[in-house]
Amino acid sequence: MAITQIRIQSPANEIIFSDTAIGNAVDAIKASSTLLYWLSVDNTANVAASYLKLYNVASGSVTVGTTAPDQIILCPASVITTVYFSTGAAPGMTFATALSAACVTTGGTAGTSSPASNVILTAVYV
Repeated sequence: MAITQIRIQSPANEIIFSDTAIGNAVDAIKASSTLLYWLSVDNTANVAASYLKLYNVASGSVTVGTTAPDQIILCPASVITTVYFSTGAAPGMTFATALSAACVTTGGTAGTSSPASNVILTAVYV
């Protein structure tokens, strides 16, 4: 798993977060309040669907399979899924406490198994 974060020099000062092998170990994307603009999940290496789970809590407070996710994104097999977040006219989705993520093979709250092959997560937030 390789995690990188790059700050974009722009008026919004976005940050690009990337994990080249997200799985059932929780990623701490941001440890405080954040506004998530979009994310991309590359599941092309897998022949089965994966589920990206987003949590509005610090990563240390998440138990994958027990903690209820705030968002679950289905990532079909062998494709890249991109999701843009907005609420009405305003761009982005607010995670008031923190933004944590994990990727597993079962939707809903249950499920603790990582995908068979690497899943790549890219997220842009401020």
